Amino acid sequence: MTVIRTATAGLALLLAAACTAPTPPRIESNTAGSSACAQPQGPPGAETATTVDVIEQAYSCILGDYYSGATLDARSLLSAGFAALTQELSRNGRDVPEATLPALTGDRKADWTAFETVYRRTTDQVPDLRDKLAVVTLEAIVASLGDNHARWVHGVKRPPDYYDGDGYDLGFRANVNGAQVSGNPGVAIPPLFVTTVQGGAAQAAGLRPGDIIESINGSAPFIDGKATPAIAALYPLYPQARPVQLRLLRQTTGRRWSVTLKPGLYQRDLAALQVVRSKLLEDDIAYVRLAGFAPDSADRVLKAITRLRTGRTLTGVVLDLRGNGGGSPVEATRLLSAFAHGKVTAYQCTVDGRCETSRTDDTVELLNLPLVVLTDRSCASACEHFSSAVKDLGIGRLVGTRTAGVISGPAQPYLLSNNTMLSFPERHHLGPNREVIDRIGVPPDHYVLLTPKDAAAARDPALAKALTLLHK
Repeated sequence: MTVIRTATAGLALLLAAACTAPTPPRIESNTAGSSACAQPQGPPGAETATTVDVIEQAYSCILGDYYSGATLDARSLLSAGFAALTQELSRNGRDVPEATLPALTGDRKADWTAFETVYRRTTDQVPDLRDKLAVVTLEAIVASLGDNHARWVHGVKRPPDYYDGDGYDLGFRANVNGAQVSGNPGVAIPPLFVTTVQGGAAQAAGLRPGDIIESINGSAPFIDGKATPAIAALYPLYPQARPVQLRLLRQTTGRRWSVTLKPGLYQRDLAALQVVRSKLLEDDIAYVRLAGFAPDSADRVLKAITRLRTGRTLTGVVLDLRGNGGGSPVEATRLLSAFAHGKVTAYQCTVDGRCETSRTDDTVELLNLPLVVLTDRSCASACEHFSSAVKDLGIGRLVGTRTAGVISGPAQPYLLSNNTMLSFPERHHLGPNREVIDRIGVPPDHYVLLTPKDAAAARDPALAKALTLLHK
C-alpha cells in the first residue's frame, strides 16, 4: 500500500520496480479492457512530453484496471480533465472559443473520440501551452477518482547537490502533516505547533518543539477550529522556494516574534532516517520504532526484538508506528504473524465484492509478548493494515490518535508511453472484520494527544501510557 503524497515512501517502494512496457493500442471498444495497462519490466527511459495519446492511454488504463473501473462513469474523468484545461487557459489569459466540452453520452469510445476532437482543436490554437495543458488535464483525470492511492508521478526533480538522505523544506514538522492538509484537513486539531526541528532554516532561526504557529504568511492556520489552506505553505516541494513568514508564540516564556524561513536543502540526522530503531525501556520492555514497511522491515523489527531479548526476559513490546507512511502489505502481514497465527489480517476486494484474503504467515515464530502500538494521523496505508489487525484480532492495544484513513488499496504501478508512472489500486482494502478503513482511519483504544507543552518539555504522553498498560 502507499501513502498519499506524490513521492511518499510507500509509493517509492512500488516505483522502485518501475520498468518499460510497450506503447498500448488506442481504445478499441466501448467496454473496459486491460490492454492499455502493462506492468513495468525494467528501468524507465527519460521522460518525454505528455500528449493527448498519453492521456488516452491513462484513461483506458483506469477504465480497464482500476478497482471500480468497470462501473465507473467515464464522463466524470473527461469532465474533470476538460475543466482543468479551461481553467489553465484562463490562468494564462488565453481562452479559446472552441474550448467547450462536447455532449457525452456514456459510450466510452464515442465520448473519448468527441473529447479528443475538441481537445486537439483547442490546443492547436495555443501551441505554446500544449504541454502544460496536457499535464493539467491528466492530473485532473487522476484526481477525479478521489482515491488516495491513485497517482500520476511525473516531472520529479531533485535539488542541485542533493545527497541521499537530504531534506528540502523549511526544516521542521508540525502536528498537522502535509497529507492532512492536502487530503483530509478536517481531522486537524488546533493549535498548530512545531513538533520536530530537523535542520535547515528552522534550526538556523532557533525554532523549538512546542512553538505555536499563530499565522502563516499573515493568515491564520485555523478559523473556527478548522484548518485553513495556509498550512500547506509549511510543506513546500522542490522547486518551490518562496519564503514563508511565521508568527510564533513560545508558551514557556510568553515570547511572540516573527520569522521568515526560506525552503532549502539541508542534511538530515542519519539516525532519524533509519527504518528501524530500537532500545530497551524500563522493566525490560522493548521499544521499536518502525518508520515504514519497507522490504525486509518485518524481519528487521523481529531481529531487533531478539537482540533486546538476549540475556533477559522481556515483559512487553512497544511498537511505535507514528509517522509511518506505509509501504508493503506483505511486510505488515509478516510482522503481524509474530503476534498471531491462523488469522486473516485484511481483505482486498473488487467492486463486485470478490475478495482475496491476507493471512498470517504461520512459519514466523510467535513472540508471545504483550504488545502496545503507538499510532497517529501520519500512520497510513500498510501502517493502517497493521493497526486495524492488531485492534480487530485482539493482538494488542493502540495508543495515540486515530490513523490517517489513507488506505484505498494496494497500488499497482503502470508505465505510460512517455515514461511517466500511473499507479492505482486494483482492489479495495477492508479490515479483518470487513470494515472500511479508508477515509475513516483506525481509532486508538486509548486516545492520547500531544500538546505544545509536551513537545516543549520533550514529554511523550503516548509512550508513558503504553508503559502504564504494559506494567498492569
